[in-house]
This record gives sequence, structure tokens and C-alpha cells, in this order.
Amino acid sequence: MEMILLGLPGVGKGTQAKKLEAALNIPHIATGDIFREAIKNGTPLGKKAESFIEAGELVPDEVTIGIVKDRLGKSDCKNGFILDGFPRTIKQAEALESILSEQNKKLNLAIYLTAEKEILIERLSGRRICEDCGATYHIKYDPPVKEDICDECGGNLIQRSDDRKETVEKRIEVNKEKTLKLVEFYSKKGILKEVQSTGGIDNVHQRLLKLIEANN
Repeated sequence: MEMILLGLPGVGKGTQAKKLEAALNIPHIATGDIFREAIKNGTPLGKKAESFIEAGELVPDEVTIGIVKDRLGKSDCKNGFILDGFPRTIKQAEALESILSEQNKKLNLAIYLTAEKEILIERLSGRRICEDCGATYHIKYDPPVKEDICDECGGNLIQRSDDRKETVEKRIEVNKEKTLKLVEFYSKKGILKEVQSTGGIDNVHQRLLKLIEANN
């Protein structure tokens, strides 16, 4: 099963992708993670991506597409994958089609996770991340055992600058137009399914599993 998760910031793409990874035994591929891996391994594309990131610039499509192509070519993707954070643009969506075509594959499902704007703002502004291991928490929905201390490694939990309440609303609006273009793109392909991402993490997970089973 080859699928992507779409949705605005805070809708729960990463959380649900990790749960699906465990349930379906296919890799969760998050753009940020594969950027970090490519940079850490010093690959040619990783070095290119690092130069843009260090300059505070967006990584160009051709570099992002190349890194994703390398990742999708690895053996753990032979039975499928869950893409999270890619594609972000129609150009990237078209490139993904080409990449999969070269591998004699095609995208089976584009899942559009939705939630009210007020819920997204609450989720994002309450998010805390371990500065050491990257584990994610929420002060209301998934708090650590000890306040501001990571359960996994004991590191300090921080609020990312782009999760601060005053910047969250802007992030949502900036991403809205791009997301809706992708929703339209995959709707025309006949593979788009919409899932409400409210009512608890486990309930959303069960909705997703039923949807995937029905479309497998």
C-alpha cells in the first residue's frame, strides 16, 4: 500500500503515520527525517540540502524530489510506504507519479486529515519537543510524566518557535492554499479520501485502518 497523508499543520499527520507504520509494517517517510538522514550521511543531495537550510532558504524542489526518490528506492519500501510532508506542491506531486512509475508502482491512497482551525491552533501551541531526542508531547493531550522533562531520555522539552500561538495561525493560512491544491489534484485522480482527525488519537487511527482495509 503506497499512500500519502495530507492536511494542515497540527492535524496529526506525523502521529497517525507513526501508528500506521507500526500497524501495517511499512515505513513512515517524513520529509524532515530523510533530510536529516541525507545530511548526516553526507550524500551529494544531503550536502545540497544542508547548504540551503544553513542559509535559511527553502530546499529547492529538485533537491527535495531527489532525496525522496533515493528513499523510496530502498528495500523497506517494497511493500509500500506512508509519505508525510511530501508532496507539498503540484510539481512535487507530479514528480512522485514519475518516481513511482519508474518503480512500476502507483499511489493507492491520498488521505486528507481535517480538523477545525481552533483545534489545530490548540494542538500546535501546546506541542513540546525534546531538544535531545526529538520525542513529541502535548501539554494537554499527551503530557510527560515530569513537566518539561522527556520521558524517553530525560532531555528538556521546548516549544518550537513556529509553534508559538502568535505564529500558528499564520502557518495554517500559508499552508491552506497549497494543501487545497493537492486535495483537488488527488481528488481528480480518484484516490482522495477525507478523514476527520478529532475524537482522540486511537479513534482516528481506527478510522484510518478501516479506510485502508476498504481500499486495499
